[in-house]
Amino acid sequence: MSSDDASGKKLPPISEVIRQFDLRPKKHLGQHYLLDPNIAARIATAAGNLDTVDVLEIGPGPGGLTRALLDAGAKRITCIEYDRRFLPALRQLEITYPGRLSVICSDALSFNWHSIIDRPTHIVANLPYNIATPLLFKWLKLSTQLRGMTLMFQKEVAMRLIAKPGTSSYGRLSVMSQWQCMVNHDFDIPSGAFKPKPRITSSVVSLKPRRVPLAPADSDTLELVVKIAFNQRRKMLRTSLKALYSDPMPLLHIAGVNPTDRPDALSIEEFCAIARAYGERII
Repeated sequence: MSSDDASGKKLPPISEVIRQFDLRPKKHLGQHYLLDPNIAARIATAAGNLDTVDVLEIGPGPGGLTRALLDAGAKRITCIEYDRRFLPALRQLEITYPGRLSVICSDALSFNWHSIIDRPTHIVANLPYNIATPLLFKWLKLSTQLRGMTLMFQKEVAMRLIAKPGTSSYGRLSVMSQWQCMVNHDFDIPSGAFKPKPRITSSVVSLKPRRVPLAPADSDTLELVVKIAFNQRRKMLRTSLKALYSDPMPLLHIAGVNPTDRPDALSIEEFCAIARAYGERII
């Protein structure tokens, strides 16, 4: 089945586009193509109303999700694509949807996001698993400029994003994401929806930036505290935080945190209290 654009023209299936431009996936880039148009449409729907915001899509590949976003009414999409092989296929979409799509060939990990995010922006991405977490940490620092993010991760990462204190998945990613955003696990995607078929299940997660973070804290200080604490997640805080401060007991006392607790027992608010106490000590 082919898809229709707004002008009624027929677009070939993504599988045909892959054959036409010889877009065999590269294993070292973690490329897995989403071929199911119904799932692509479901991801676009999860992103919400896109007709009043700029959409930033990372790693569009042959353009399956890009089509779905355009069909869902995205007013304007900017795609960041590292692999130049995809540019001719994406150029076809630029022509089919004039004025609504632009493509930048660049490495997402080193890209200057401030250069293009100057208005309310929604990020949508089917991320290669090997760069998903580093990119998310970069985008969290831009959360005040974002309307939201609709991202695909391997399910294990998605579970860490939504994890609560006291669970084995709770960690640095949980704290930093939930501190700045409301995080929701939207749905899972079976491996059979991709080519080549990955060995794991994927999940779509939505992150909606909070108007203000969950509790007061400096972002860099909080990230440092959380990283050090979870580096030794099985140890009590009075021990694990010695890598942060030679005698963490005063910090924990000021923060009102039990020094015999382990990191995965703390709430986000408690981590913020430790970060504030640490910040006051080093000033």
